[in-house]
Amino acid sequence: MDAVAHFTQLARYNVWATARVLDAVRELPDQAYRRDVGLFFHSIHGTLNHLLVGEHLLWFVRFSEGISPKVALDAEVEPDRAQLDTRLREGAACWAPLIASLSPDRWNSTLDYTTMRGTAASLPFAATLAHVFNHGTHHRGQITAALTALGQPSPELDLVYFLQNPSQP
Repeated sequence: MDAVAHFTQLARYNVWATARVLDAVRELPDQAYRRDVGLFFHSIHGTLNHLLVGEHLLWFVRFSEGISPKVALDAEVEPDRAQLDTRLREGAACWAPLIASLSPDRWNSTLDYTTMRGTAASLPFAATLAHVFNHGTHHRGQITAALTALGQPSPELDLVYFLQNPSQP
């Protein structure tokens, strides 16, 4: 599989998995949604905000514009639940068009950016893009564990379930 096909598939999976988590989270009462349940970013709300920051406000901008915005990884950039849901869904949908727009030589190049500590970094482009999708998978997994701990149903998010239904977004 070539890089474009592989990363487009990961982008589509990201859209699908994000929607499944957000649909499951919608059922939670606000008190449970915002409760500190021991996640790295404390609550489901905090973890979803971290996903917005990391995946969309930092990494997407680094990949698409070549700049490194300054925003704290634990910032509550979207306090409103419904707006956070919308922004996460819209953000997830932006990756596939970006991937399609990349030139073939980009995949074997580096991504040069500034870290959160202000130091220059240069990492393999494709591997760093893989990190972005892996990072989302990690935090969605934390959210599903929190849903289970709260006594709520948790969606199945394994990539293989997505692959078994090729008509997924």
